Amino acid sequence: MNWINSIVRPKIRDLWKKREVPENLWIKCPETGEMVFHRDLEANLWVVPNSGHHMRIPARKRLESFFDDGKYTPVETPEVQADPLKFRDSKRYTDRMKDARSKTGEEEAIHVAQGDVNRLKFTVAVQDFSFVGGSLGMAVGEAILAGMLKAVEDKTPFVMFAASGGARMQEGILSLMQMPRTTVGIQMLREAGLPYIVVLTNPTTGGVSASYAMLGDVHIAEPGAQIGFAGRRVIEQTVREQLPDDFQTAEYLLDHGMIDMVVPRQELKDTISRVCGILMKRKVELPKMALEAPKEPTPEDGAPVEAAAEDAEKQPEAAS
Repeated sequence: MNWINSIVRPKIRDLWKKREVPENLWIKCPETGEMVFHRDLEANLWVVPNSGHHMRIPARKRLESFFDDGKYTPVETPEVQADPLKFRDSKRYTDRMKDARSKTGEEEAIHVAQGDVNRLKFTVAVQDFSFVGGSLGMAVGEAILAGMLKAVEDKTPFVMFAASGGARMQEGILSLMQMPRTTVGIQMLREAGLPYIVVLTNPTTGGVSASYAMLGDVHIAEPGAQIGFAGRRVIEQTVREQLPDDFQTAEYLLDHGMIDMVVPRQELKDTISRVCGILMKRKVELPKMALEAPKEPTPEDGAPVEAAAEDAEKQPEAAS
């Protein structure tokens, strides 16, 4: 009877056991409700294949996809005081930061790195919205300035991938001071003749959109990204009007001249390297454009064909 207890019964129990399935295997598209396998989504840079909806991509994954062969060198950023105002609301600011670090595995809401993009050296900063909403605090401001100084030192273009809800309220005036400080860094790039490219991702709002996110030489946005200063509901209550459905989207801003182009995530790398190559007066390969062959005139076109025929008849007479 031992073989029944040790072999048969455990197998029977396993048949009734509920298999554990990871929760993140399938991801739902917010636009169409389509379920996408997580590996297919990652392979497509977190863009839903059928609908083209651009989901948020982790900051490190964005860096890997942007640099050649996914290789880059992090830029050292200075440390700042953890809780300068000793802020507390429903919980301590220091506790909120500990929770954010444990959930995301990151130290702050930004990554700054250097590497090659299509054989041209770049300095890149990427904000991480999953870390306290990508909010702008002292650490983020210092990191951006450190990256800009490194770009000036190494004479590289500087690319900012913005994704933020605005200034970090727990740091008060100290967070707001990062807006003019980053503006000074942008001026240093301009004086050095280096391109400053801003990529607006979903969402870019608040104090970030009121400072370095709108001071680039070229502004590129991902499709469908929400970009603005105040929220839609606040604006509607203030102006007492119904806003368009596509208000504050990348496409709306493009139509109204606020940004230069809307580029899908898969094309960002080639587009940015091409733009920076042109701005730095380097030889770049422009994309081939399909040109339509001119149409030959037909009798259906009417008068122009008859006029052409008359001109052809007059030419021999003039020659004689």
